[in-house]
Amino acid sequence: MLVHVPDLLDAGQLQFLRQRLDADDAPWVDGRVTAGHQGVQVKQNMQIAEGSALAAELGDIVLGALERHPLFISAVLPNRVYPPMFNRYQGGMHFGNHVDGSIRLLPGNGARLRTDVSATLFLAPPESYDGGELVIEDTFGTQSVKLPAGHMLVYPASSLHRVNPVTRGTRLACFFWVQSLVRDDGQRTLLFDLDNAIQQLTATQADQASRVQLTGCYHNLLRMWSDT
Repeated sequence: MLVHVPDLLDAGQLQFLRQRLDADDAPWVDGRVTAGHQGVQVKQNMQIAEGSALAAELGDIVLGALERHPLFISAVLPNRVYPPMFNRYQGGMHFGNHVDGSIRLLPGNGARLRTDVSATLFLAPPESYDGGELVIEDTFGTQSVKLPAGHMLVYPASSLHRVNPVTRGTRLACFFWVQSLVRDDGQRTLLFDLDNAIQQLTATQADQASRVQLTGCYHNLLRMWSDT
């Protein structure tokens, strides 16, 4: 399931993040430092040093926005979120076809996080750079995505995906992974569709008894499928 999460960040937050990322003292490093065996062979970009003060500062802004966005919560059903990271593509940089690693070690404590869902939050206006599309291949077919600044795409971490070469300008983005309460993408999709239907019925003030029954079905399925 691919879900477009609009307006995760507002204009002020975007301006602040871009100013901090464009600063002369921003700790950009070779993006291959965090790539696995598969990714290091096809990855060519820069990213803010993981564990740096800047990564933590900007990551906290993104995490705060995630907590307040009902569409993200409904679609992803987050259990744990990997600390957000930030990358930059320019001058032909790209990231070839790859599948994200299934397990990540959380910085600082070494706890394991299962990567059920991948997320890319676009930070640069699409008209400011050429190329840089996020191309995702999965059971839903092939999708090429280039969203407005402040918008985010969430998609199964099991998907084959790539970032096309950036031939003009600079592509800035935030990326991270989520361990969901429900590891199976098909089950998450059913719960997401059911949640949307309940919200639409509520908005139209449909029969209350039926809405209560459907809400009970939602929570009983979540209880059945949840890892927690």
